[in-house]
Amino acid sequence: MYKITLLVLFTGLLWPCEAQENNTFLSDFNDNPTWTESYNGVWKSVVNQPQEVNLLNTSGSSPREEDLAKIEGSKFPLEKTEIKAFSKNGKTYIRLPLEDGERIFGLGLNFKTVEQRGRIMRLHMDHYGGKDNGRTHAPTPFFVSTSGYGLLINSAKYIDVYMGTGVTKDSKSPATSRDRNTDKKWTAQPKSDNIEIIIPDDGVELILFAGKNIQETVQRFNLYCGGGFIPPKWGLGFWQRTPTLYGEKEVQEEVDSFVKNNFPIDVVGLEPGWHSKSYPCTFEWDKTRFPNPKPFVESMAKQGIHLNSWINPYVSPSSSIYEKIKPFTATHTVWTGIVPDFLVPEAHKIMTDQFEKNVVSLGISGLKIDEVDGFDRWLWPDYAQFPSGLDGETMRSIYGTLTQKWSADMYRKQNTRTYGLVRAGNVGSVSLPYVIYNDYYKHEDFITALINSSFAGVLWTPEVRSSGSSEDWIRRMQSVCFSPMAMINAWADGTKPWSYPEVYEYCQDVAFLRMQLLPYIYTAFSEYYFKGIPPFRAMAMEEGFTNIPEIIEQGDLNSTDNPYVAALKKEIKNQYMMGESMLVAPMFAGQKTRTVVLPKGKWYDFYTGELIGNGGIITASHGLDKIPLYVKDGAIIPMMKQIRNTSEWGNDTTLEVRVYGNQPNEFVLYDDDGKSYDYEEGSYTQKVLKTTVQKGKLKGSVSKITERETWSYGIINWNFMTK
Repeated sequence: MYKITLLVLFTGLLWPCEAQENNTFLSDFNDNPTWTESYNGVWKSVVNQPQEVNLLNTSGSSPREEDLAKIEGSKFPLEKTEIKAFSKNGKTYIRLPLEDGERIFGLGLNFKTVEQRGRIMRLHMDHYGGKDNGRTHAPTPFFVSTSGYGLLINSAKYIDVYMGTGVTKDSKSPATSRDRNTDKKWTAQPKSDNIEIIIPDDGVELILFAGKNIQETVQRFNLYCGGGFIPPKWGLGFWQRTPTLYGEKEVQEEVDSFVKNNFPIDVVGLEPGWHSKSYPCTFEWDKTRFPNPKPFVESMAKQGIHLNSWINPYVSPSSSIYEKIKPFTATHTVWTGIVPDFLVPEAHKIMTDQFEKNVVSLGISGLKIDEVDGFDRWLWPDYAQFPSGLDGETMRSIYGTLTQKWSADMYRKQNTRTYGLVRAGNVGSVSLPYVIYNDYYKHEDFITALINSSFAGVLWTPEVRSSGSSEDWIRRMQSVCFSPMAMINAWADGTKPWSYPEVYEYCQDVAFLRMQLLPYIYTAFSEYYFKGIPPFRAMAMEEGFTNIPEIIEQGDLNSTDNPYVAALKKEIKNQYMMGESMLVAPMFAGQKTRTVVLPKGKWYDFYTGELIGNGGIITASHGLDKIPLYVKDGAIIPMMKQIRNTSEWGNDTTLEVRVYGNQPNEFVLYDDDGKSYDYEEGSYTQKVLKTTVQKGKLKGSVSKITERETWSYGIINWNFMTK
């Protein structure tokens, strides 16, 4: 045994070894990454040696080259010398400039904030815990700036982001030094002019996107990550998830009750009780509750009902595949269930065979994939090891995406579209047919998350469960009917749409309104696929909402005290756009009125067609019977009759085409077979619904763009709502 003594002599104001290290570190920030243009407005840079596994190459997606090429090219959006990057001591450091007044959106599925400047976050896959600290179901390492660019950090590590918080001593635009004792403008967070990002890896791939506005930048991001998807038509109908221990008899009674009460229903969700054991799962039917699963599924299908089955992917010791798959699982378990490594072909095949046998071949239409996000106390630790060679940290970042791809591929193999729920997604999830959900239940924050999903490359649903009052119930129902998935999750308490009888009529009204709007919503999803435009998106993607100087220069908003300009400068986190033309402004329990900030231009009340404002701020005062909805001048909204089930959305469906305002316009109405992936091979129909001015009045016409096999509509009735 040797005893080692270290002696360090202090000879000046700095330890010589520290001063040398510090100076070397600072000089590294002179390194400028090299950028290569991949597509119009998309550049890539590889810093040092990144980890081989990243967020994009595990998603199975690839850039939509033809659709990216359709977007007009842009020049490099930043001064290249202002972007710094280097790797040192197992970490990679990135620095970008941040201008005065620049606004930042993105950085994952946040629930309380839309704008991210001035925030410090560690992007970490986890169940959302009530704080926007980076731990969330989709910690997407992508942000978009009002300076005309977006940046994707393509790393499956936990990434630290300092979004305009670090103040450097060599700042080109230093903050003013103030005396806290005497200056009331002193602040604990002086102005920062940089964005700093730390990746705990020896290198990283960066992808930079340009855009003339925020929406175009997001479009490029989505298309680069594989583009959106078009769900099956049935997936956009109404969903009811049944209590955990329901069996065949109870599910049939549930469906019968929806028929009896005249309420839409397309999908019934089977919760953990369909398994013989769950938490962890066998992926085998419980014979006491479902003695004859195949005839049961077939019976549901004959009634127009699709079934969606809950799982978590952790294999129970009671499962028939336990011993077979065990060698291809992680070192740690979840609830005593072993964790399949979907990157290992053997594990992938064993899980696929099990599900094709017990789920897909029986006619189950999709999955609800639970518990692939967190919490730390029950998920595997970061130091866990997987047979593919990945550690727990990397696998946690991609596991939700891997399970989505694994399950979606089973349906794609039989050319059948699926639509499901998942608790985790990340970069690359945009092309996978899943909607993120969770157990967090604050209504206002649900809407903020729905807004943020449009920057994160995922879809999000504000599901409805129990409520504290009938008012809360109807307000939640209204929100969910204007989301990617209209769903009640009654797994715990058996809640039904009519559980609050005093507002049931209003629940019916908004559910049927969603069904009427399906041609419009389905077309919005086609824009997601072809153009990368989120079907539900933040107001920041609307022209004029973030570019304040241009609005003021137009002349009618030249007062610094103008309340409209003040409203536009604030983050807007309680209203959003659905599709091309419709603004949704949910109301919450306790509200009698609410303010709505309108983008520049004329806007009309959806229900009446009346002009309600030309930009500016309005007050909505709808009662419990309606959710505030507004449409742009010239909006064309195709609607069909009230239907209970999408099986009624078939050939020769009559369309009511509503037109608002007096501005000539056109709307490209999309249709396909609603169930297969043939649309990816060009089997779809698009027709232009067009309004023109003839003799001082708007007239409507229809013309073809493409027509391949499928067209669901017959008579088209034009309804000019603005008199």
